[in-house]
Amino acid sequence: MTDLSGVNLNRLVVFAAVVEAGSLTAAADRLGIAKTMVSTHMQRLEAEVGASLLVRTTRRVSVTEAGHAFYAASRQILSTAEDAISALAQGSGDLRGTLRVATPIDYGTNVIAPMLAGLRRTHPELKVELVSADRMVDLVAESVDVAIRLGRLADSSYRAVKIGGFVKWLVASPEFISTWGKPTKPEALAKLPFVAMSALVKPLVVSIESRRGARRTVRFSAGFFADTSPTCRAATLAGGGVAFLTDFSIGDDVAEGRLVRLLPEWSGAPAGIHAVFPSARQPVPKVRVFIDALKAHLAGGVDVV
Repeated sequence: MTDLSGVNLNRLVVFAAVVEAGSLTAAADRLGIAKTMVSTHMQRLEAEVGASLLVRTTRRVSVTEAGHAFYAASRQILSTAEDAISALAQGSGDLRGTLRVATPIDYGTNVIAPMLAGLRRTHPELKVELVSADRMVDLVAESVDVAIRLGRLADSSYRAVKIGGFVKWLVASPEFISTWGKPTKPEALAKLPFVAMSALVKPLVVSIESRRGARRTVRFSAGFFADTSPTCRAATLAGGGVAFLTDFSIGDDVAEGRLVRLLPEWSGAPAGIHAVFPSARQPVPKVRVFIDALKAHLAGGVDVV
């Protein structure tokens, strides 16, 4: 059995911060300590474990093959420790440690960030890290406690809790409509400029269904491509074209007249919003509290548990 007496396990926190932040300076800012202290911790950790973990350059650090393996193990150790502390704190009602949440960019901006701000007010000892990305985040590899997934869930070993749903609407700005006219049938859409999400497999193809159950597929021939949903929204507000956007991201714009729904009897098929977390263990208190708080937030409640 490996003797851990010669290894300062507190350095794992610093090492994880360096890997995640990408540089000694950024890690120092994240941890609130001096850069020289971060460097010292890394030098001593490498000496203690007997392996080179980082390759240092002037501006950033890269992780060695051994470092990648050690980082994955370190994050598991830190996550287990945080879960244990969080479980102990449950009895007192106080949450501690770090809650790392992954979410699509638009949902993070419109829903998760405001909700987490309220959660922090209720549990000030809980640190929050929000990872917003329009890609599939690997929960284990990126040490994510819980991820928000929109739409159909891929088969996986993760546990999932449905927290809500959404639809997509066809929208355009009033200025765009005044120039191009307002379509009255789905077939007329294909002739219009389109603001497309480039991250989608088929960014220029839109599937819609009517309230009566009819279905249509619209194939746009030209488009304004953007790589994030907020950018698509911004381009649409500026008159860049028709867009197919989630109701939670542009609902206020439609209600206040900044955007207009086209063919309001048509929309995307209803889809689910799920909170996903590793299934190797029961959801820890901070994840359970997050899910309950999000459900209350979506239901229009003002209290955050």
